[in-house]
Amino acid sequence: MADPEETVTISRRLAKLAEDAETDTVTLDWLMEQLHERAFGLFLLVLALPCCIPFLYGVPQIVALPLMFISVQVLLGRKSPWLPRSLAARTVSRDALRNLARRAEPWLRRIEAVSRPRLSSLTRAPLDRMVGLALVLFSASILVPLPGTNTVPGIAVVIVAMGLLQRDGVLVILGALLGTAWIGSLVFAGASLVRLIAGWLGF
Repeated sequence: MADPEETVTISRRLAKLAEDAETDTVTLDWLMEQLHERAFGLFLLVLALPCCIPFLYGVPQIVALPLMFISVQVLLGRKSPWLPRSLAARTVSRDALRNLARRAEPWLRRIEAVSRPRLSSLTRAPLDRMVGLALVLFSASILVPLPGTNTVPGIAVVIVAMGLLQRDGVLVILGALLGTAWIGSLVFAGASLVRLIAGWLGF
């Protein structure tokens, strides 16, 4: 018999989080408790989705550090996510969850429609450690305090998280390539800027 948790679509699970919230704000710890055994993939998804919205301030700053913390745990091979009390106590409003679910639903449904189990070894140990390393790098990029730097790596984390949830290694690869290309462009732009400034200063 199919597990009821497995038959509910990811987009529906996200909407249900807002429906199940009994107060105007919920903590990140409460969110983890609601996600049960699929917490790693779903929690990564919930944390990364706000980072996909360009020039959105407030929520990305709340979730960026916990996203990094969870990514490190994927790298280390933990079986279930954990947050220290200071991060677990961070709150998100029910309205923010509802709006996030509404805006993300059509995109998540599109990804769900084309995803299926394939190259699934990338979504489980030991290869998922490499996925964790990529997630750490993308999370570090999101933490950079510059306008617009969260969008592309946020999308990359969402695609990787969907791949983990759908056991779709192709999605994991696509998300990893997108995030790696973004980080590469940042490094190139930074190096070019340094050379330009050095030229101006006569070095």
